[in-house]
Amino acid sequence: MYKSEKNLREAFAGESQAYQRYLAYARRAADEYREGVYKLFHAVAASEKIHAQRHLSYLKGIQTTPENLKEAVAGEMHEFKTLYPKMIAEAKEEKQQGPEISFSHAGEVEKIHHALFQKALEDPDGFPAQDYFVCNACGYLVAKEAPGKCPICGAVKKAFYRVE
Repeated sequence: MYKSEKNLREAFAGESQAYQRYLAYARRAADEYREGVYKLFHAVAASEKIHAQRHLSYLKGIQTTPENLKEAVAGEMHEFKTLYPKMIAEAKEEKQQGPEISFSHAGEVEKIHHALFQKALEDPDGFPAQDYFVCNACGYLVAKEAPGKCPICGAVKKAFYRVE
């Protein structure tokens, strides 16, 4: 592996993590009614996202839509079949209930992601454009309309937001 490829991988990981971290920081600032700081974190997160996507493109990490769907299907399956079960078991072993719940919720939601990507892979051209709703508590994803109660974590309907 060339140094530039190694550096691109490292930069992609760092920028991706910064993007997520800054979005979380923005949410906290909003919860504390600090609109100026919220907007700053949101803006910097948008910038970090561009950096990450550019690094990924130079790594040839973005392929055709069917190839991207195949990779997404495999990645989601790995998460719910291997990654999260291991993490859940280790959290139980360490009696870490918060992480155990977080990993359990994520693992269940990854199954839904997998099914959606699999369905899209069957007919990428005919896959319907529709609204999606995400549970702000656990990440549960549903098409068309938010349910009255989240089937993963039990959050009420108002915990869902429509993805723009």
